[in-house]
Amino acid sequence: MNNPDQRQSWSPDTYQENARFVSDLGNAVLNWLSPQAGERILDLGCGDGALTKRIAQAGVDVTGVDTSDELLSAARAQGLDVRWMDGHNLSFDHEFDAVFSNAALHWMLKPGEVVDGVRQALKPGGRFIGEFGGHGNVSTIITAMRAAARIHGGNEELAGPWFYPTTEEYRDLLTGRGFDVRRISLIPRPTPLRTGIRGWLMTFRKPFFEQYDESVQPAILDEVESLLAHTLRDKSDNWTADYVRLRFEARLGK
Repeated sequence: MNNPDQRQSWSPDTYQENARFVSDLGNAVLNWLSPQAGERILDLGCGDGALTKRIAQAGVDVTGVDTSDELLSAARAQGLDVRWMDGHNLSFDHEFDAVFSNAALHWMLKPGEVVDGVRQALKPGGRFIGEFGGHGNVSTIITAMRAAARIHGGNEELAGPWFYPTTEEYRDLLTGRGFDVRRISLIPRPTPLRTGIRGWLMTFRKPFFEQYDESVQPAILDEVESLLAHTLRDKSDNWTADYVRLRFEARLGK
């Protein structure tokens, strides 16, 4: 679901090792979705299908969409109905009882186009339930990478290419497109990084480091890690990322 200029790519193995917490922490937003047997639900930004599978286990006819061929292959290997589709160009026509999204909407940098597609995909009265990065998400990590970019003459924009809105901004976006926002909130969620900050950086921001010559990439990675250690690493060498999530429930009129 990315801007092609960011060249973000995904490896199922690397994602499993360094980012499995993304789906593991999805229980709360799944509870908000509350899938019911017999419903048809779209999982927008389904990734490797970890949450798609849990939705399907509720007796739901679930379809997943994403733009990572590698992660879609991993989802298909679980027997899931998934397809390649850009979240900015959804092609469904009033087919779903609900659209669900976890940890994907912040990768879609034209949110108005995404919400328009979601509205078109939903049946009258359908619900849009999601959680993604909100205002302030990983701000410490982004700041450290921006500092390194200034020192080394890099592109600062590659440090934080995401859409992280406030609740007011996203509420206005939804209501302006015909949704009734039932609940919306920013949720600080400090997130332990089992494999440390380097694993996170090379999973989620590999393009930032790849803008530099291979000979200097390790030194810049060391520098960013050193900057972050003062605030994100404890005395036992445990790393915690400064996550802030935006969770919402919105519905279309009937």
